[in-house]
Amino acid sequence: MLSIFVSLIVGCIFGIGLAFGGMLDPSKVVGFLDIFGVWDPSLAFVMMGGIMVNAAGYLILIRGKKPIFTEKFHLPDNIFIDRRLVVGSAIFGVGWGLAGLCPGPVVASLFLNPNSIVPFLLIMLVGLKIGSLVKAKF
Repeated sequence: MLSIFVSLIVGCIFGIGLAFGGMLDPSKVVGFLDIFGVWDPSLAFVMMGGIMVNAAGYLILIRGKKPIFTEKFHLPDNIFIDRRLVVGSAIFGVGWGLAGLCPGPVVASLFLNPNSIVPFLLIMLVGLKIGSLVKAKF
């Protein structure tokens, strides 16, 4: 029960950070991605802040013998850059650039503007399912 409560608190902090950093506004994200037009570099600071906090937390926690709420650390097994990673990253980037939203902000946006985000969320879930089916064939 405690781990669910901690997950809820951490998720809320993440959502607040996304909203405060402007990541829930697709036009802000598209402005950041428009490097050849009217580029808005402000989201780089949001990303740098997230990377710094994550790196510090990772360095502190990984030195421990085991995580607080589970039996072991769940780290990626594959450390190689392969074709699936590159193709998947490219497809994700195209989707992010076209929509101006990635999965985290989509879920967070459900509470701000559910009427316009629910159709996108449903289509995104279909895309995730198609992606998992395609991945299983490779």
